[in-house]
Amino acid sequence: MRVALVHDYLTQRGGAERVFELLCKRYPEADIFTSLYDSERTIDLSDRLVQTTVLQKIPGAAKHFRLLAPLYFPVFRTLGLHDYDLIISSSSSFAKAVRKRPDARHICFCHNVTRFLWDTQTYLREYTAYRRFYPIIDRAFDLLRRMDLKYAQEPDLYIANSSVVADRIQTTYKKPVVVINYPIDSNQFVFSEQKEEFYLASTRLISYKRIDVVVEAFNWLGLPLLITGDGPERQRLESQAMGNIQFLGHVSDEERTQLMAKTQAVVVAALEDYGLVPVEANASGTPVIAYGAGGVLDTQIAEQTGVLFNRQTPEALQAALLRATKINWNYQKIRDHALTHFSEDAFFRKVDQFFREVYS
Repeated sequence: MRVALVHDYLTQRGGAERVFELLCKRYPEADIFTSLYDSERTIDLSDRLVQTTVLQKIPGAAKHFRLLAPLYFPVFRTLGLHDYDLIISSSSSFAKAVRKRPDARHICFCHNVTRFLWDTQTYLREYTAYRRFYPIIDRAFDLLRRMDLKYAQEPDLYIANSSVVADRIQTTYKKPVVVINYPIDSNQFVFSEQKEEFYLASTRLISYKRIDVVVEAFNWLGLPLLITGDGPERQRLESQAMGNIQFLGHVSDEERTQLMAKTQAVVVAALEDYGLVPVEANASGTPVIAYGAGGVLDTQIAEQTGVLFNRQTPEALQAALLRATKINWNYQKIRDHALTHFSEDAFFRKVDQFFREVYS
C-alpha cells in the first residue's frame, strides 16, 4: 500500500507539526508533501525527501507564509497523488484539499477547522502586523470560506484532537469524525513527588492565553508564580505584576521539565482547542488548575488530576487555587493517568485500531 503524508506547511514547529513528525516516524516509507518547507524552522525529518509546491520558489515565502493564504488551495489541488492508496493529511487549513483516486482513502488529522476563516476576529487580533492588509483580507476571506467548505469534503474521515474540535468539524464541514487525543513525548518529562512552593504558567504571552487573569489572581493572593514563555503581551503583563510574580522568558527544555515536576500546580487560563501543557504537567506528576472548557475536558479528571474553574476571571481562578491547596494530591496517580491515556503508544494503539476498522 502506497502512503502519502501531507501537511499544510512546514515552516514552524508547533503542536500540529509535532503530530505530523510522529506520523512520519510511524510511516518511514511514506512520501511527504507540503506547500512550503523550511528545514531550519520546523520538525526534524532527517534525510527524508519533502516534496513541495511552486510556492517554494517564491523568495521569502517560508517566512511570510500567512500572506499566501489565497494560493494554498490551488497548489494543493495540483499535487499529483493519484498513485497513492492512502493519503494521511495533517491540517488546520489547506492540506485537506488534495485530490485522490476514487478507490483510495483520505484520512485527515484535523487540528481545527480553518481558524482564520471561521474565527477571523480572534485570529487577526494575534497578528496585528498584518493590520494594513485587513481590507484586502476581508474580501479574500469570503471567497476562501466557500473554498474551504468545498474542499473539506475531500477527506473520507476526520480524526480530531479533542471533542470540541470534533464538534466544530461536524458543525462546519458536516463530515464524520472520531476523537483521538494527541500524545506527548512522555520521555521528555520527569516525575517528582517533592513539590516546591511556587506555581507555574508556561505559555506564549499573547492575548487569548489570558495571562492577565493569572497575574491579577496571583497579585491578590500573593502566592509565588513563575511564568515561562515570551510574546507581545510580556511588557504589559510585567507592568501589572507584583513582586511575587517572575517572568522567566524562554527557558530550555531541561529547565522547563524541572519546573513542571517541582511546581505545586500548572495554571492554564486559556480556552484551548486541545492543549498539551496540562498533559505535560500531569506526566510530571503535577496537578493542573485550568479554565474548564475546551480540550481540558478531554484530558483532566476534576479533583484527581486538576481543578477546573468555570469563568475566565481572577475571582474564579483564586477560588480554584484555594480549593487545590485543600486536596491531598496523589502525584503518582496523576502521572499514571497521563501515561496511560496520552503517551505515543496509547495514541498509535487508537490510530491503528481506527485504521483496521476503516479497512476491515
